[in-house]
Amino acid sequence: MTRFRPIMMTTLVTLLAALPLAFGSGAGSELRRPLGVVMVGGLLLSQFLTLYTTPVIYLYMERLTRRNRQWQARPLDIVPPNGSAKTGSA
Repeated sequence: MTRFRPIMMTTLVTLLAALPLAFGSGAGSELRRPLGVVMVGGLLLSQFLTLYTTPVIYLYMERLTRRNRQWQARPLDIVPPNGSAKTGSA
């Protein structure tokens, strides 16, 4: 949630700035309109992917950190160098 507002603000400002290119008419608009359409479409797609993948990546990183801590907290089975460890068999 901390990153949501800056991501949305940046994308919306850029998207609103590209709207005149996408919907403009007049002299030379046939050259500028494809650029505006591509910018608007790309921003919408990238915004959707960012809002979808960022939480997923954070969840995976949290899960990996939790597994790493459990693995580090696990006691080690240390065998003495002379091999006289108790094996449980009589």
